[in-house]
Amino acid sequence: MSTRALREILQTPGNGTCADCGAADPDWASTSLGVFICLACSGIHRNIPDVSKVKSLSLSHWEDHEIQFMAEKGNERMKSKYEAAVPVYYYKPSHKDCQVLKEQWIRAKYERKEFSQPGNKFTYEEATRDGALMKRGRDNGQFLSRRFVLSEREGTLKYFTKHDAKEPKAVIKVDSINATFQPDKIGHPNGLQITYLKDYSTRNIFLYHDSGKEIVNWFNSIRAVQLHYMKVAFPGATDAELVPKLTHNFLKEGYMEKTGPRQTEGFKKRWFTLDQRRLMYYKDPLDAFAKGEVFLGSKEHYSVSAGLPAGTYCNGAWRHGITIVTPDRCFLFTCESEAEQHDWLKLFDDVMSAQMSPQEYTMEALLKHRH
Repeated sequence: MSTRALREILQTPGNGTCADCGAADPDWASTSLGVFICLACSGIHRNIPDVSKVKSLSLSHWEDHEIQFMAEKGNERMKSKYEAAVPVYYYKPSHKDCQVLKEQWIRAKYERKEFSQPGNKFTYEEATRDGALMKRGRDNGQFLSRRFVLSEREGTLKYFTKHDAKEPKAVIKVDSINATFQPDKIGHPNGLQITYLKDYSTRNIFLYHDSGKEIVNWFNSIRAVQLHYMKVAFPGATDAELVPKLTHNFLKEGYMEKTGPRQTEGFKKRWFTLDQRRLMYYKDPLDAFAKGEVFLGSKEHYSVSAGLPAGTYCNGAWRHGITIVTPDRCFLFTCESEAEQHDWLKLFDDVMSAQMSPQEYTMEALLKHRH
């Protein structure tokens, strides 16, 4: 009786995806909160036992009163309670996001009840955030504590090498920042990569904080300040138009091999990052600066195809070629597997097929000017 009744409740609109990350076909539930959740999120719920009691839909024994409770509550109703006042800039993680983002979202919703009361004062909206983060040294690769200051009034993120230093080591304009969680690359579950433009070059800094709550607060504070600046820069724009312009995840990262402009040099293994229309390549995934980048414009002037031109000297072990043709030159890459080649090809094609924004035309001109 119980399994069938639960399956029927799952048919209610909203219950067919995880209440926390949106993954399809949730097979767990919180019997204390009345929400259906996926396996990954159930593990996080299990870590807050005073707030959430979890059960498997198929493996656990269910009491009639628990089934009744799930029927009365459910994902849509509980979202309207626990997500009543989520700020527009707050990053709601999907099932593809890393653990720290999902865990802090779940804790913020149910444990701290941050979004239940309209009119709540959010820590992310304080005019200044000032604190220590572990930052990877550009040259020695060591993580050291550095003071970071985010200022809404100035629209900047500064960092100082000494906690009492008067002058910042860097002043980063918030509207030029991208921030994305990179636990695997950085080697810390709370690893955050901040990317910004410095003299037309992309600069990466790699950070972490031992507290998941603290690093996610920094991340959402950066997004809050960015939104504030976007509203000033684009006064007519709606929140729905502006939010996608805040921080974003990279479309793809991974190794390919590439050859130089004469195409007679050997193929060398490089780490590639596809950030919207910019394909950057690095010697090492944790380098501060890219060795180079390729701008991917629209299909009128740019093209991508599988394979390499006939007669290309290929010394590498990787055989799955990709050719990108830009107005200036041809770029040749090889991938380790056919699956990787297909993945990159599809993304390059999608990017080139999309319409370019005015900002992207500006970026294209700037990069041309640089080369």
